[in-house]
Amino acid sequence: MDSDGRYEQRVEWAVVDTLIGPLLLAATREGLVTVVFHATDEVRDKALERLASRLGSEPVEEPGSPLLAEAIRQFEAYFAGERHSFELPLDWSLISGFNREVLRELATTAPFGTVVGYGDLAGRVGQPGAAQAVGMAMGANPLPVVVPCHRVVESGGGIGGFGGGLETKRRLLALEGVLPEPLF
Repeated sequence: MDSDGRYEQRVEWAVVDTLIGPLLLAATREGLVTVVFHATDEVRDKALERLASRLGSEPVEEPGSPLLAEAIRQFEAYFAGERHSFELPLDWSLISGFNREVLRELATTAPFGTVVGYGDLAGRVGQPGAAQAVGMAMGANPLPVVVPCHRVVESGGGIGGFGGGLETKRRLLALEGVLPEPLF
């Protein structure tokens, strides 16, 4: 507890090497709070600064932490092709409003090996004209891969955008059997 009698927010983090590069995973007592792509030292440091600012607690590197151990295990199994969904507690505190509503809908209705259009997802949350806003929500997703924004594509068959980069999106969709593996 802090001096005001409140429980201090503890944020623990680790970096996991994957077939799409290093991922920063961070968790609170509530659950996994963020996943950050391309977690080089510079990207990692900026992400940890943002987390500290948003959550009011300095993140601590704890790769063996009970908060992170199961998340790391599930990520390793996913990238090994042994797991098709994540069963982790999630801390949704970094996102709110429409974005949270869209991401929760995505998390529960877009299973492994499927894709959904931006407009379709907008319709699922009762906002059929909000495809662009859904795209913005995907870009704000603090929990990519677990909340599978890589599965959201353009209605005309285009791959759409992706905060982790289009090559990362292609590799995730190939891992899930939606796209063929690249030849080279």
